[in-house]
Amino acid sequence: MWASAVLLVLLGSFGANALDNGLARTPPMGWLAWERFRCNVNCTADPKNCVSEKLFMEMADRLVEDGYKDAGYEYVNIDDCWMAKQRDANNKLYADPERFPSGIKGLADYIHSKGLKLGIYTAYGNFTCQGYPASGMHLELDAQTFAEWGVDMLKMDGCKQMDRHTMKKGYPQMTKYLNATGRPILFSCSWPDYERGAGIPINYTLVAENCNIWRNYVDIQDSWQSVLSIIDYYAKEQDTLVPVAGPGNFNDPDMLIIGDFSLSVEQAKAQMAMWAILAAPLLMSNDLRTITPEYRDILLNKDVIAISQDNAGIMGKRVLQKNGIDVWVKPLRYVSYGLMFFNTNAVDEKVTVKLVDLTISRETLGYGLDDVFNPSRSIAHLGQYDEHTYYVKPQSVLMYNVFPSS
Repeated sequence: MWASAVLLVLLGSFGANALDNGLARTPPMGWLAWERFRCNVNCTADPKNCVSEKLFMEMADRLVEDGYKDAGYEYVNIDDCWMAKQRDANNKLYADPERFPSGIKGLADYIHSKGLKLGIYTAYGNFTCQGYPASGMHLELDAQTFAEWGVDMLKMDGCKQMDRHTMKKGYPQMTKYLNATGRPILFSCSWPDYERGAGIPINYTLVAENCNIWRNYVDIQDSWQSVLSIIDYYAKEQDTLVPVAGPGNFNDPDMLIIGDFSLSVEQAKAQMAMWAILAAPLLMSNDLRTITPEYRDILLNKDVIAISQDNAGIMGKRVLQKNGIDVWVKPLRYVSYGLMFFNTNAVDEKVTVKLVDLTISRETLGYGLDDVFNPSRSIAHLGQYDEHTYYVKPQSVLMYNVFPSS
């Protein structure tokens, strides 16, 4: 069966080609500024929401005090627009002194004092996407600088690099320089998405050798349609993407927008569940200071997070489309599975299936199915050949942790 074959391959041999920095053995979890706060640098007019050290310190406080750190969210990630508009006299990047008066080293010290990790942003090319100094001509120097500051994760963008063909050289160079610093720095690459957009064939073996996580598709926006378009891309490309994902190396469908302005509670459950099935990084982009309890509860759902963080690190696949419902399965350790029924329609839908038809089968008496969002709907026992009808709310999911029962 597909599930068993993938599990054996990934557990037995995938690490041979993986980036050897010991990081991202499960999909990284944390918070990232971009989708919610963009390039807001006007701290005079909007001091609460501008890109500044105050913003990142406050998000770090919320991660610790509101239970996110305990749930596994550990990275606090700066995106574009943190830099001064030019390098210093020694060609080093430095933070805008008005918005980051403590400098990145001071901010890193604060983040680390909370038991968290700091992520930072640069770009391949001469300028970042928003026109700030980038690393194209200074890869080695910038890698050393980030390490000296105590950075734990680096996202390298590339939208101002017009010749996309050079990325397969530039990104591995940065990998080399990051490794040479001696500091473990998780490397997030935007390289495959830019090659995809330029129609350049993507060598995912090379990508996985040099990146811990990588973007494959367009930026997420704060809309349900954006979430759907990303899911559709991953479903269509799953036969290419599943084999390259595994401990140390994960496809990245972009940020969680749960708790922002657009998603309903049911849609938020769907995004959280889908990102878990995809073995995707769980990087929230929202305002943790104002998020409402129903969205916070989704982000802190320990059963969904357990499926995401299963240490087999396997990306799930869509295995069936029937009656308006997409069925996704993610193999887990110990002959278990993450199982998701996804209804993209605006009306209730139902589907009747057997587990064996969903690539879930073994020589046992059957399975138990724990409903991760509503435990009262859990199924104590279901044989692999037993038919069962699943009812799914509009634009929502049913999600189960499926485990052997006796």
